[in-house]
Amino acid sequence: MTFENLNLIPSLLSNVRDAGYSVPTPIQAATIPLVLQGSDVLGCAQTGTGKTASFALPILQRLLQQPSRRPEARVTRALILSPTRELAMQTWENFQQYGKKLPLRSCVIFGGVGQGAQAEALHQGADIVIACPGRLLDLMGQGLVRLDWVEIFVLDEADRMLDMGFIHDVRRVVRALPQQRQTLLFSATMPPDVEKLALDLLTDPENVKVDPVTSTVEAIDQCLYYVDKGNKKHLLAKLLRSEDLENALVFSRTRYGVDRIVRDLKKAGIDAAGIHGDKSQNARQTALKRFKSGECRVLVATDIAARGIDVVGLSHVINYDMPMEPEAYIHRIGRTGRAGRDGKAISFCCIDEVKQLNQVEKLIGRRLREEKSEWPMEITTPTPPKVREPRPAKVGVSGQAVPPRKKAPQQPPRSVPASPSRPASARPSSGRQHRRGPSAYGHPVQRTRR
Repeated sequence: MTFENLNLIPSLLSNVRDAGYSVPTPIQAATIPLVLQGSDVLGCAQTGTGKTASFALPILQRLLQQPSRRPEARVTRALILSPTRELAMQTWENFQQYGKKLPLRSCVIFGGVGQGAQAEALHQGADIVIACPGRLLDLMGQGLVRLDWVEIFVLDEADRMLDMGFIHDVRRVVRALPQQRQTLLFSATMPPDVEKLALDLLTDPENVKVDPVTSTVEAIDQCLYYVDKGNKKHLLAKLLRSEDLENALVFSRTRYGVDRIVRDLKKAGIDAAGIHGDKSQNARQTALKRFKSGECRVLVATDIAARGIDVVGLSHVINYDMPMEPEAYIHRIGRTGRAGRDGKAISFCCIDEVKQLNQVEKLIGRRLREEKSEWPMEITTPTPPKVREPRPAKVGVSGQAVPPRKKAPQQPPRSVPASPSRPASARPSSGRQHRRGPSAYGHPVQRTRR
């Protein structure tokens, strides 16, 4: 099957050929005809299978062929929600590529940067809006964006959207959409929460499920190194100096780990860049641009920040830390071995990560091939969990806990018995003299004007 068999218009076919695509992927071949006929779609496919083109191409064609519900003004007709800034930017770039020379405008909305340029793009009019939920709701609250005329709504990476706690934001956005619309939901996994959300959003959807999450790309060579936690940095530096390694995406479990790995690599003389949620959008875009252009061969990232990273010709994926969720392993290694190319996935495992390794091997249905190194795992006793001591209420300048101050015993209030026979002159005086009336000696106060 080719893209010509999917009933795409000539202008889109030309842009697809310019992008280097000739044969549609299974998710594209199954989804594009359904979207073109206006059906709601629930799509499930692993990372790297071309989900973006499966909804971007038919959306562009539908917006071109059918008139707008409000022809007198340019309004938002398609909305795509993305969980991360990188994925939103990647999706917008794909729309720009597929919609080249077409009379349709698109813009991307995400947080971490000033809203001026995004607000101006909305003011000029955008047929297609790709947005992260937080910034979109912010602009909606300011009255800068309206969703009354949305015809097609796409929820991309729904599983990650729920993992990041965006479920309430998603429902707020959905409440602002018109009831009559086409809804598309795509997810790499299909946990019960995603299925429940799909039942709430979709109307009689068509289910498209290809490449289940338990499958891994056969072109990817997967191997494993047992190595102590302290020696991971030495093993990583040696592997990155290998001649057959063109570029590598290194995964860390935490944001602090990303920064630490980048520092260790730079100390070893290896240029590396890192991205995670705490970095500014400009820093993340700069690091990603350097990596894609080949200026930097090593990019270190967390799982969430890596969503949307699509690098053509990525040769290696290195799991510096084993993922806490076994499905994340599939998403990680799916970054390499794309478009028929070979790829290699290398995983490091210390004694504290054996449980996560067993979960991954159970999910993929086979054992990872073990490789030997100069730093074999010697520590075979898991690290005991840390017992966190209660934090003192107050800390002094020296850093020592300040003992709580003793409270003075509370004295009972002294009461003065009220006696009706007590003369007025015996009442306690406040010590202040009135400016008007008789003086303290009984003489009238003389006032003179100055």
